[in-house]
Amino acid sequence: MDDRSGIRLNRRTFVGASLALGGAVASAPGVAGCEGAEHGHDESQTAVVRVQINGQRREFTVDNRMSLLDMLRERAGLPGTKKGCDQGACGACTVLVNDRRINSCLTLAVMHDGARVTTIEGVAGDHGLHPLQQAFIDEDAFQCGYCTPGQIVSGIGCIAEGHAREPAEIRQWMSGNLCRCGAYTNIVRAVAKAAGTR
Repeated sequence: MDDRSGIRLNRRTFVGASLALGGAVASAPGVAGCEGAEHGHDESQTAVVRVQINGQRREFTVDNRMSLLDMLRERAGLPGTKKGCDQGACGACTVLVNDRRINSCLTLAVMHDGARVTTIEGVAGDHGLHPLQQAFIDEDAFQCGYCTPGQIVSGIGCIAEGHAREPAEIRQWMSGNLCRCGAYTNIVRAVAKAAGTR
């Protein structure tokens, strides 16, 4: 391709120049919120989050952009809450926040300062498993087990909300929790058993 200035530009030189320019822009300080990256962590990007997790008061200094899921797994040392799709579609990361079930991958940790959080590690009591945990064992409601923590926490929420009166209702209100192994029938039976509706 020729232009009137006499500079010859072909596809190869155009692509090479574009890549060189793109690399220079990406590496420039201050691009995409990376200012100060060379000088360590920017304290203006952090916040203190005080939460009660499974009945225990905890305090963390976190990046403002950290999800509740990442705070629980990486900072609180509670890996039972699973990272599945990280997009709120699978329910593997379900926890209870102030007794309401939420997808912890879709919410920022800083939004829950002062909240009560219950993870799978906190559902069993001093005298043994939670009734829904036992029902999952009795009804063989898991196979690989990856989704099981989210299924159980969501099931506890479902029962507490009064949405476990019949199988169709359980299926509807548990539909946000996916099981790639296909153990849905036994999961519904376990929730119904723990709810006392079967």
